[in-house]
Amino acid sequence: MGIILAILIFSFIVFFHELGHFLLAKKNGIDVDEFAIGMGPVLYSREYKGTRYAVRIFPIGGFCAMGEDEEATDSPNNFNNKSVWARISVIAAGPVFNFILAFVFAIILTAMIGYDRPVISGVEEGYPADEAGLMEGDRIEKMGDKKIRIFREISIYNQFHQGEDVEITYSRDGEEHTVTLSPKEDKELGYSRLGITSEGYRKADVLKSVQYGAYSVNYWISTTLESLKMLVTGKVSFNNLTGPVGIVDVVEDTYQESKSYGNFVVLVELLNIAIMLSANLGVMNLLPLPALDGGRLVFLFVEAVRRKRVPPEKEGYVHMIGIALLMVLTVFVMYNDIRRVFF
Repeated sequence: MGIILAILIFSFIVFFHELGHFLLAKKNGIDVDEFAIGMGPVLYSREYKGTRYAVRIFPIGGFCAMGEDEEATDSPNNFNNKSVWARISVIAAGPVFNFILAFVFAIILTAMIGYDRPVISGVEEGYPADEAGLMEGDRIEKMGDKKIRIFREISIYNQFHQGEDVEITYSRDGEEHTVTLSPKEDKELGYSRLGITSEGYRKADVLKSVQYGAYSVNYWISTTLESLKMLVTGKVSFNNLTGPVGIVDVVEDTYQESKSYGNFVVLVELLNIAIMLSANLGVMNLLPLPALDGGRLVFLFVEAVRRKRVPPEKEGYVHMIGIALLMVLTVFVMYNDIRRVFF
């Protein structure tokens, strides 16, 4: 069941990403050769107004073929004959649509389960928060330079800064106070904690669902960026990277652990995974790396500044190298996933 659910979630997220490219291409009058869901041999296809719509056999992605990697033709509707800003909007639309999808899912999830204010419900005796005088009802405003909007950000900040002192700004009775805490190791759990507990989730109306839905998406985007930073600086090993096999395993474990609590809990957990994956895909695609949307945007912004296109053959070589490196990384990540899951 986990495989089916993971395929459905991932395929829909990729579909929505490609839909962004497709809709902006159509809006800018760009010829779209094919809009496909899935990869590999065609199961079904139909041509409509010059575009071939297809469903392919392997439900592991999709694509929107606009001829962006080809030389410009005589057609005024060719991708490469459009203005640089039109092309930028088309390429950026994929990641933007991922953020939009994550936001919509986050609004739905917040409306279902409520929102988690960064308000302390209690402090544990013997831990830094208690020793510094933090109390029930205090609202955490900042940790270091990071603005805190939901309680989950407190937990993830602590995870990413294990063993580090943290300056905390909190509000009490309308006044702000600042303290510096040194997290204390919890030997039973194996990591350092501040010793504060959450007040839980509050029921959300429409406005709160929108507001805290946005905070939730920001949380996942920030978490992804911080994880990448730790990966680059060596604080996190490349062995911790997870790909499709790992995602399937996570979805399967989540489903098995939550199904005994009923369909509502299953839906909540799957929505949370979908928000994380969609926000993550949006961030990853905006990285300025060859072959990714972010890499293409780099060339387009250079063209906008120079008012002259980078020679297509040179850009093509760069993207080809990027694709080769991504393939190597994909194989490495898949190997790690298989090793973790099956051995």
